[in-house]
Amino acid sequence: MRRGLFTSPLYVKAVDGVSLTLDRGRALALIGESGCGKTTLGKAMLRLVKLREGRVIFDGVDITDLPEKKLRWFRGRAQMIFQDPYSSLDPMHPILYSLEEPLMIHGIGDEDERHERVYKALEEVKLTPPEDFLPKFPHMLSGGQRQRASIARALVLEPELIVADEPVTMLDASVRAEILLLLREIQMRHKVAFLYITHDVSTAKYLAQEAAVMYAGKIVEMGPFKKILSEPLHPYTKALLEAIPDPDPKNRFVLRKTVPGEPPNLINPPLGCRFHPRCPMATDICRREEPKLREIGGRLVACHNV
Repeated sequence: MRRGLFTSPLYVKAVDGVSLTLDRGRALALIGESGCGKTTLGKAMLRLVKLREGRVIFDGVDITDLPEKKLRWFRGRAQMIFQDPYSSLDPMHPILYSLEEPLMIHGIGDEDERHERVYKALEEVKLTPPEDFLPKFPHMLSGGQRQRASIARALVLEPELIVADEPVTMLDASVRAEILLLLREIQMRHKVAFLYITHDVSTAKYLAQEAAVMYAGKIVEMGPFKKILSEPLHPYTKALLEAIPDPDPKNRFVLRKTVPGEPPNLINPPLGCRFHPRCPMATDICRREEPKLREIGGRLVACHNV
């Protein structure tokens, strides 16, 4: 919400009419440009932002309006991995404290039991031997090690749902695949449900089985990841895939196609399809009428011209 000095409040619909179902042991990639509402949706799922409309259902329980003091059980079963591993770890405390703190908050075990779970979490993210990392502070770790420590902190409570918000964006390319494969191993071993938020379609292939493409607060295409990757239908999905860099050095001078224009202002989004000002396929109906998600080719697509 934005409020001017002499004007009524203006509301930004960062997420508008989105409905997702995430099953245990599955990973869904939420894909889109920066500012399209991906992170807001992830935080809304975890009750880190307040919803004005809609519901959040976790394991059959409606948690939308539960007061924070009644959400402790949920906080232990759902965790988030943030984009910046340095800012998500307390720089004033060693890794041992950062990982043990969630266990202390939830009253889990005595000191020996907590330390055993911390050791196990560090071993799981391949920060070994754990005793070498426990006394270190975040600034003493590399970027990849800090993100592994952040993942270990998310795992120490043994959650059933993890929202991973651009977890490899701030890492060197050499360690991105390692972190994503690590998340995949965790998903397979513990049957954790993942919401993987990213603007980079190429990284989602390491983790996701389903994909939802988001534009200006709305889902425009959703379905099996491999199907969407091999046969995109929505023009925005096609544009995202065409913009992926080609690793072949022979094509280093070939200009990649990019989506023209800028995302719309969500205080006053355009009428009709929100993508139509940038869409090469736009027709009159696109400017007048908002498309609904409908099943086409084994996935859901919101486009008049597909």
